[in-house]
Amino acid sequence: MKILPAIDLFEAKAVRLLKGDYNAMTVYDPEPVNTALKFRDSGAEWLHIVDLEGAKTGQPVNLASIMRIREASHLKCEVGGGIRDIDTIKKYIDSGVERVILGTAAVSSENLVSESVKRFGDKIAVGVDIRDGKVSIKGWQEDSGLEAFEFCRTLQDLGVRFVICTDISRDGAMKGTNRDLYRELSQKFDFNIIASGGVSSLDDVKALAELKIYGAIIGKAYYTGAINIREAIEAAKS
Repeated sequence: MKILPAIDLFEAKAVRLLKGDYNAMTVYDPEPVNTALKFRDSGAEWLHIVDLEGAKTGQPVNLASIMRIREASHLKCEVGGGIRDIDTIKKYIDSGVERVILGTAAVSSENLVSESVKRFGDKIAVGVDIRDGKVSIKGWQEDSGLEAFEFCRTLQDLGVRFVICTDISRDGAMKGTNRDLYRELSQKFDFNIIASGGVSSLDDVKALAELKIYGAIIGKAYYTGAINIREAIEAAKS
């Protein structure tokens, strides 16, 4: 299983939200390149980057910062937040981003998902952000009304190969990941699942690896010192 350390960007700083609440924001690094270099030196191969302002506004805001992080660290990057049309997807991919994450746009436009998968294949991932069994959109600020597993079936039918699934209630809460959710997802669907939200301990990492989950995103647990990235990478190999 792959470990993807997370950098959430707001005003070009590395921050973390609690359960998606922009009013519960903590700044962890005013210069996120430094954080990316620490991840690289700990053995990470991937970064999970979210443009939080982009997620709210629907337009990329931190593209320049993302490119700086990528160029300085030479890590593979998957990027989400405000990516809602083919031109933006192409801009990121042409800039060297390995995987682009569709969130709100995937809910509102099956055509966009279908076209982007046909054009860019495995460079496309879709974020399924779940609150109370429903998919949340627009930076987790709105309930789409769409049942999460129904949406996942649609994504599988459209040929999506990577799905980043977040249990919003666990995100940043340091209460452990929702193992039952990921177990059910892995049993029902055959796309690559990346677990996000609440990965708080090496036990969480080991449990997800045993479920044959493709990847796990580690955010707040790193920033608070609860998880060492190098140790997490070793645990994921088991």
